[in-house]
Amino acid sequence: MLNNFPIKILEVIPERLCEIPKPPKQLFIRGSMPDDTLAYLAIVGSRKYTPYGKEVCKRLIEGLRGYPIVVVSGLALGIDSIAHEAALSAGLRTIAIPGSGLDEKVLYPGTHINLAKRILDSGGCLISEYDRDQMAAPWTFPQRNRIMAGLSNAVLVIEAEKKSGTMITARLATEYNRDVLAVPGSIFSNTSEGTHLLIRLGATPVTKSEDILETLGIKFENKSARQYEDCGDEELEVIEVLSSPKSREEICDALNISAQKLGSILTLLEIKGVVKESVGKIYLA
Repeated sequence: MLNNFPIKILEVIPERLCEIPKPPKQLFIRGSMPDDTLAYLAIVGSRKYTPYGKEVCKRLIEGLRGYPIVVVSGLALGIDSIAHEAALSAGLRTIAIPGSGLDEKVLYPGTHINLAKRILDSGGCLISEYDRDQMAAPWTFPQRNRIMAGLSNAVLVIEAEKKSGTMITARLATEYNRDVLAVPGSIFSNTSEGTHLLIRLGATPVTKSEDILETLGIKFENKSARQYEDCGDEELEVIEVLSSPKSREEICDALNISAQKLGSILTLLEIKGVVKESVGKIYLA
């Protein structure tokens, strides 16, 4: 499945990796390394993610659509794979750094072979410092984490237990003088204990995509205003009501219009990519 992207030795170790203690002596790669002038954002988190963590990860990455950002993660189960998937959906290049070699027979986890193929097809890459047939082992993941932290300009943590590989990556990022960002979570969730600890220790709290852009030194562009330029007055009234998701009935009540009229307006807005409907609620896309 991955044969169209042969394993090669990366000719030049990225400059950021050369800055860390004990940089890799060589890196193996499938696919193409994105331009080093782009901002590299590592996104890591718990394998035991919550629905909140999944939704946060998808929304934050969607908010990065169109910006010069590469998403780096570990191909692992949980937040890692969600980050790769969200990056692909947002049209962003993404790099997977597994805790194994890159041969298809040992690539870890094996359940993510299809995801790996999609990453390669989209112009991203898989990289590893391990021999092609090195199987994943308990020692390979902490060592892999230093590559993720060192390669990136910043590391974003979305859900983490206090004692976890995610926290190891965050600690390494701090040691490498990389920016560490963390998403606040529920005080009742074990998977938020690590992120809350990071925030207490000085990590940048992230509640919206603009927080990430600011940390990476990328100017935020208000794309929504441009997106609504071709909307009429009635459409703009619906958009204003949708500052929070609402049902069709709630929108009709707020604007005092018929369901038929609203249906026509929503159809136009959906065609323009401004709104979407899910589980009985209308959202701004």
